[in-house]
Amino acid sequence: MKILFYIIIILILILTIYLLKNKNIFVTILCSLLILQIIAAPKVCIDGVISGALLFFYKVFPSLFSFLVVSNIMLAYDGIHIYSKALGNIICKPLRLPKSCNFVLIISLLCGYPLGAKYACDLYEKNIIDLKTCERLLNIASNASPLFVLGSVGISMLKSSYIGYILLLSNLLSCIIMGIVLPNRVKINIKNIYEEKHTYSVSNIGNILKSSIEGSIKTCLSIGGFVTLFSVVNNILKTNYLFNVFMYHISTLTHISKDIVEGFTLGIIEMTNGCSLIASSNASITIKLALVSFLFTFSGLSIIAQVYSFTYKFDISIKKYALRKILQGCICSILSIVMYEKGLLSFSEQAFMYNYFTQDKISAIFIVTILALVFPWFTIRIKNLFHLP
Repeated sequence: MKILFYIIIILILILTIYLLKNKNIFVTILCSLLILQIIAAPKVCIDGVISGALLFFYKVFPSLFSFLVVSNIMLAYDGIHIYSKALGNIICKPLRLPKSCNFVLIISLLCGYPLGAKYACDLYEKNIIDLKTCERLLNIASNASPLFVLGSVGISMLKSSYIGYILLLSNLLSCIIMGIVLPNRVKINIKNIYEEKHTYSVSNIGNILKSSIEGSIKTCLSIGGFVTLFSVVNNILKTNYLFNVFMYHISTLTHISKDIVEGFTLGIIEMTNGCSLIASSNASITIKLALVSFLFTFSGLSIIAQVYSFTYKFDISIKKYALRKILQGCICSILSIVMYEKGLLSFSEQAFMYNYFTQDKISAIFIVTILALVFPWFTIRIKNLFHLP
């Protein structure tokens, strides 16, 4: 039985390699198989669409839409220029990026995938940065949402806020390391052409609100389509007999739990499902940390497809982006294990939750964050009002 299984796998690999030489044939066969699956098991596909749509409308859309609208308004009112002036080289210089990339890095830090990629491509489209800088920025402003890492993965899945903060810190450190590791062949000038010739926008607030809302809805619907599509694919795979047989034989061959193998495979496609399956398995916490941190840092084919929806019109290699995401995932896994094993965040979880982050301090942190975001705009306006240099 095992010999027959291996023969089938080899034949499938050979056929796949052959078909990949002609993408049209490969995609046609793949879509035909999906259509047959939909006809054979419509309920599985319908359930996948419903779960994907619910995930988007209840988890993704509420936070993403408002953030996109505010960010687009800020961009229309020269947010890139203001942040590059206010923060200078504090953020970008260690990462060997132009000052105009400050805004993209801050958005990615606060909201995660795929907004870093969207606004990196916006900078390139407006000729604020060049192509090589955009390629580097895509892999540096490329982190999972802090809310997803802390809330969904740390607290909900792994039942530990302490582990959530380890995962969050390792994810952010992996982005910084990518900024140091990735080659930079472009010389960065302190005062670039964009800064020297800049004049502030005087657009009408009504037009800006209209275009910001329309652009945000379009982006949200695009992301919602990807979330729903990959939810259907995952649902089909989870209920597919051949897929389950394949997972069982891989588990037997590698002596790794089937839950881990299945979770990691589905996580490569869509990270949320994969992280959930791995977190609920009986594996040790070290293995869970390594695999989960890799998955949400790699981001999965779903997020990579969303990134490609922004980069396809430019001469940017999505293969290079994906390979760099694999490297970043490995770095994040190593950092997570080291920080957990060595206890680098040396405080108890209970003390951290109840002493450091009381409700009053959370409110204070929120107020300070808002002030930090408003301060650059306020400073520039004061300087213009009094004609200061």
